[in-house]
Amino acid sequence: MNNLNYGVIGNCRSAALISESGSLDWCCLPEFDSSSVFAKILDKKIGGSFEIIVEDSYKITQSYIHHTNILVTKFIEGDNKFEVVDFMPRYKTDENGYYSPPDLIRYIRYISGIPVFRIKYDPKLEYAKHSTKTIIGKEYIKSYTKKGNYNSVYLYTNLNYEKVLGSDEIKLEKDAFFLMSYNQKILGQNVERSHLKLERTKVYWLNWSDKTRRFKKYNDEVLRSALVLKLLSYNKTGAILAAITTSLPETIGEIRNWDYRFCWIRDASMVIKIMTSLGHFNVARRYLNFVIDIIPEKDEKIQIMYGINREKRLTEYILDHLSGYEDSAPVRIGNDAYRQKQNDIYGILIDVIYQHFSLYDTSLQNIEELWTIVRSIIKIVKDNWDKPDRGIWEIRTDHKHFTFSKVLCWVALDRAIKIASIINKNEYIDEWKNVAETIKKDILKNAWNNKIGSFTQSYESDYLDASTLLMEPYGFIDATDPKYISTVKETKRQLSKNGLMYRYKNKDDFGEPSSSFTICTFWLINSLYKIGEKDEAIKLFEQLLSYSNHLGLFSEDIDFVTKRLLGNFPQAYSHLALIETAMNISGGKITKDEKIHESTHYFR
Repeated sequence: MNNLNYGVIGNCRSAALISESGSLDWCCLPEFDSSSVFAKILDKKIGGSFEIIVEDSYKITQSYIHHTNILVTKFIEGDNKFEVVDFMPRYKTDENGYYSPPDLIRYIRYISGIPVFRIKYDPKLEYAKHSTKTIIGKEYIKSYTKKGNYNSVYLYTNLNYEKVLGSDEIKLEKDAFFLMSYNQKILGQNVERSHLKLERTKVYWLNWSDKTRRFKKYNDEVLRSALVLKLLSYNKTGAILAAITTSLPETIGEIRNWDYRFCWIRDASMVIKIMTSLGHFNVARRYLNFVIDIIPEKDEKIQIMYGINREKRLTEYILDHLSGYEDSAPVRIGNDAYRQKQNDIYGILIDVIYQHFSLYDTSLQNIEELWTIVRSIIKIVKDNWDKPDRGIWEIRTDHKHFTFSKVLCWVALDRAIKIASIINKNEYIDEWKNVAETIKKDILKNAWNNKIGSFTQSYESDYLDASTLLMEPYGFIDATDPKYISTVKETKRQLSKNGLMYRYKNKDDFGEPSSSFTICTFWLINSLYKIGEKDEAIKLFEQLLSYSNHLGLFSEDIDFVTKRLLGNFPQAYSHLALIETAMNISGGKITKDEKIHESTHYFR
């Protein structure tokens, strides 16, 4: 069973997936959303890969260097031992910027004996749409496309070029390196230079991890998830990606395959709220600047998602020459959901902005721009809260009065009122309170199903939805409220299966869902803990943690029966929910009184 046993490496510019046997099966350069150099994960025959091949007699193990995003794959056959250390360089420069080139380094560390391996270096540029030609130059191996869009990558190594390309046997007697770059390098490349980049990158990640708040329980799981979320942050603009992959299916053989290499306002805002709670304020600053940059006009429509370089058109099309992950076609590039209307994004975004107003001194940079965005969003909410939308799950064919969307419209007003109070803009408060109260009464009247004893997916519906579990965390209802307790229990009864959760069970655009949506199980665990069923919550949490891959990573979905990971990977949603759940169970929360002074903390 393929369980997405991949490690992820990256440098906040791009990322790559490396299998548990050391095969580089997914990488896009120069950036996260560029076309692929290797895409074996989407087509085993033609996708392209960069493999380290050894005899079956070798034992292969894989782990991260402690508290880093540097991946080590170790190969052992008796006394014959070596390891491949995979990373993408990232470290601070003398100019106080970051060195994050579109490079990937495979540092081969000799340990003992005379280990033997072969290389399969098979880049297939531009999603393997056209043939890729590979030639040997004086200083590098160059691969490029001859048809379609021109593209190229350079491979530097101290190993014999002919043996590398010929997949000939290589006997390792000392350290070696591969450096693959989108750019031709100016300086000569050698083992020493690659080792220096490795050490500098290690220091960067160790320093970053050291700034992460610690918890008495589940600290390792929290830190690994935080490191994943950091990898999904795009340093150039501040965007946060939902995942680094496209078209990994929610269910094998079905067509719920989407491109997740974009910045969803909802997902990213949730990530930022968690990262700030962990003490990582730079990520938050960059993201809020991203938000300011994409919402320049007071009356401009806010999209639910944007490209990581602020693109607003994300045209979706199909790569029909690729067979798809485990033959689960289609492979999609782009995402048509960018045109959808989802009213919940307003509340989630203002909730994050409120977090910053409440945590930081009011000397926070861009405070006036953020206040303008708050007022602009509230205008949109006042005009649209009572209209149907597509909902959090991006239903493509149906508009409904989704409960979660309504609740988050209330959240938008509630947090805007709090922000206005913080900055003494009291003239807005009474009007906004009236609107918030109107929305709340509307939800309590129309979203509650007395026959079922639960809040439902949409108004006057009999279907349940895991998103209603978030009514308490967002402050709409108290955990002791009988209606919330009843909703949690009924949602668990109807949507839980084998300890995992459906998002919902009613038919959508593609039929009935058949896999578990991982974040929803975390939501259930949180809700059970909040209503006092703590032992069951902890049991379910630890059970869910056991379903991660061999490195503690999660995708979007989990199969109810086999427990294999499904969907795009690694998934921001899943990891932010893991952190939040661990924080709740550990009792670790940032306090309202913990003000942060911009001059001393915000720009670290």
